[in-house]
Amino acid sequence: MSDFPRLANLDYLPYLEGGEIANEWQQKIGVYAIFDAENTLQLVDYSRDIYLSLRQHLVRCPAQCHWLKGFMIGRPSRSILEEIRTAWIAENGSTPPGNGAEGDRWHQPIDAKAAMTPEDQQQLAKTDDLGKTKLLKKIARRVEAEILATLAQRGVTMEIRFNPKLKEQGLLDVK
Repeated sequence: MSDFPRLANLDYLPYLEGGEIANEWQQKIGVYAIFDAENTLQLVDYSRDIYLSLRQHLVRCPAQCHWLKGFMIGRPSRSILEEIRTAWIAENGSTPPGNGAEGDRWHQPIDAKAAMTPEDQQQLAKTDDLGKTKLLKKIARRVEAEILATLAQRGVTMEIRFNPKLKEQGLLDVK
C-alpha cells in the first residue's frame, strides 16, 4: 500500500464555497470522494483536473454533491490513482452508487431525450432529420433550464455552459 491518507482521516470540505467550487482544485491531479448532505459517500473517482470533474458531477448530480474529500498528487500515475480509489471504496465497506449502478449518471452526458413528453415523442416520430435536430435542441434547452434552476437553488454562481453541438443530439455536457 502506498503512502496516501485513509478516507476517514481527511476533512470534509464544502463542495461549494461562495457559490463556486474552490479554485484549489483547478488543474490538480488526484483522487476525490463526493458525499451527499448526510455525508453518505456517493462517488470515488480520480482526475487529471479535479475542478473540471467536480463541475461535471455537480451538473449531473446536484443533489448528491454537498461535501468532498480529496488527495492531490504531483504527477499523473493511473496505477497510483486507481490504487487510492480502490482503497477508499474498500474502506467505505460498500460500493458507492456512482461507482456502481449509477455510474453512467455521474460520468456520461445528460440525455435530455429521457425528459421528452408524449407530444415530443409523437413530433419526433413524424419529422425529418432537420426537424428532429431542432426538436432535440429544444428539449435539451428545456432540460438545461431545469438544471440551471436547480443549481441556482443550490446557490451556484459560477458560469455553467453546455456544449452546443451535443444539444443537437439531445445531450447535455458541460463545455
